[in-house]
Amino acid sequence: MTNSDYLLKAAIKKVTEKLNKIVVEKIEEASNIAQDVPGKIKKEFDTLKDAIIEEAERMENELSNSRNADTSESNQDPYLSDVLKEIEDIKVKIDHFNRKMNNSI
Repeated sequence: MTNSDYLLKAAIKKVTEKLNKIVVEKIEEASNIAQDVPGKIKKEFDTLKDAIIEEAERMENELSNSRNADTSESNQDPYLSDVLKEIEDIKVKIDHFNRKMNNSI
C-alpha cells in the first residue's frame, strides 16, 4: 500500500468518525426536544382551555346581565337559549378532553 492509500483511508476514517459524532449529537438534541414536546403541548392546551372557559363565562355573564335587564322570560330570544346550551356543551367537552389529557400524561 502506498502513502496516498494510507492518507486516503485515514481521511475517510476521520471524516466518518466526525460525521458519526455529529449525527449522535443531533440525535441526542432531537431526543431532548422530543421529550419536552408533550409538556409544551399540554401547557399550550391548558392556556387555550382557560381562555375558552373565560370567554364562555364572559359571554354567559353578558347574557345573564342582559337577561336580568329584561325580567320577562317570554321576551327572551330563543337564540340566546341555544347559545347558552352550546356554551354548556363546550364546557362539558373541554372537561372531558382535559380529563383524558391528564390521564394520558
